[in-house]
Amino acid sequence: MIPTDPSTSSSTGVEIKDQTHRGANIVPIPPPIPPNHDGETHSRPFKRWFPWLVPSFVLANVALFIITMYKNNCPEHSIPDSCFANFLGRFSFQPLKQNPLLGPSSSTLESMGALQVDKVVHRHQVWRLFSCVWLHGGVVHVLANMLSLVFIGIRLEQEFGFVRIGLLYVISGFGGSLLSSLFIQSGISVGASGALFGLLGAMLSELLTNWTIYANKFAALLTLIFIIAINLAVGILPHMDNFAHIGGFITGFLLGFVFLIRPQYNWVSQRNSRSGYVSRPVNSKHKPIQYVLWVISFILLCAGLVAGTVLLLRGVDLNDHCSWCHYLSCVPTSKWSCKPQEVYCESTQMGNQLNMTCLSNGRSDIFSVSNTSPSQAQELCSHLCS
Repeated sequence: MIPTDPSTSSSTGVEIKDQTHRGANIVPIPPPIPPNHDGETHSRPFKRWFPWLVPSFVLANVALFIITMYKNNCPEHSIPDSCFANFLGRFSFQPLKQNPLLGPSSSTLESMGALQVDKVVHRHQVWRLFSCVWLHGGVVHVLANMLSLVFIGIRLEQEFGFVRIGLLYVISGFGGSLLSSLFIQSGISVGASGALFGLLGAMLSELLTNWTIYANKFAALLTLIFIIAINLAVGILPHMDNFAHIGGFITGFLLGFVFLIRPQYNWVSQRNSRSGYVSRPVNSKHKPIQYVLWVISFILLCAGLVAGTVLLLRGVDLNDHCSWCHYLSCVPTSKWSCKPQEVYCESTQMGNQLNMTCLSNGRSDIFSVSNTSPSQAQELCSHLCS
C-alpha cells in the first residue's frame, strides 16, 4: 500500500507500504502427511480446491491499474513532454521525480478510491477502506504485490477453498487500512499490503491450530516466523507504513483461527475409512483447544474492528495516546528523516501563462497552460519544488 501526500506527488512525498521482494521470500508450508498405524503414510484426506479466485484477484488488480493509467492521461494533465515513456500515449507514466514506481499521480489515485482519512471521517466514505486495497501506485508496486499474492494465495485457496480465502483477503485488507488510518491521517494510501500480510498471519495461525497434522512442523514454523519478521523489519524504513502491515497481519492471524480450522486427522480418516478402523478412533471433530482459540479470536476480531471503526469515524488520532508507536512505522536515523516533505506554491495566472513560485526552495517558473485544474496545479508545484 502506498500513502502519498495530496499536496505533492514527488518522490519525497511517497511512502511504500509493500516490500518489493516479499513474494520471493515466501516458502510454502509443507502439506500434512501424518503416519498411519503401519508406519506408512495415508493418502491425503482433505479436499483440494481448484484455485480460481486468487488468479481472478490478480486480474482485477491489473485491470484496475490499467484503468487508472487510462484515466491519469499524463500528457494532458502534466507539464508538456515531462511524462516518462511518452510513446505509451495516455498510458505514459508520471515524471519519475513525482512517482518513481512508474504509475499515475496522487490526484488520479484519489479520484479512483484511494484511502484519504479526511474523506472517511468527514464525508463518511468508509468504502475507501476497501477500495484502496485494489489500487496500486505503479508498475513496480502492482507486480510485486501480485507476485506475492500468487505465491501465498494459491496454496491457501487449494487447501481451504475460495470462500474462506476470499473473506480472509478482504477483511485483512480492511484491518490493515483501518490501523493505518488511525495512525497516519495525512496523505492518501493505496495497495494490498494489509491483505497480503493477512494471508501471512493466517498461515501462521493455521499452522498453530492444526499443529498435529503437519510433518516437519518446527522447520515450517521457524521458516514462516523468519519470513514475517524480515518483512515487518523492512517496514520500519522510511516511506514504508508498517501500520498497514501490522493491522493486516493481526487481522489475518485472528481470522486464521476462525476460518482455517481443520478437523482432527483421525476423525477424517474414521469418516472416510470403509472398515471404520483407525489407529485411534475419535468422536470429536475438533480438539477443545481449537474451539477455545476460535471463540477468543472471533471475539477479539469483532471487538477490534468495531472499536477501530468507531474511533476512526470520531477522528481519533492514536498517536495522541501512544507517543512511541510512530517508531513502528519508521525509525529516524542520521541517514534519513521520517517526516514527509510538504510543498507549497504561490501562483498567479494571466491568460495562458501561469507564474508559480515554490515557497520551500524559492524557485520560480512560468508555465503555458489554460484552464488550470487543481490537480494540474498540484503537479506543477510538485515538479517545481522537487
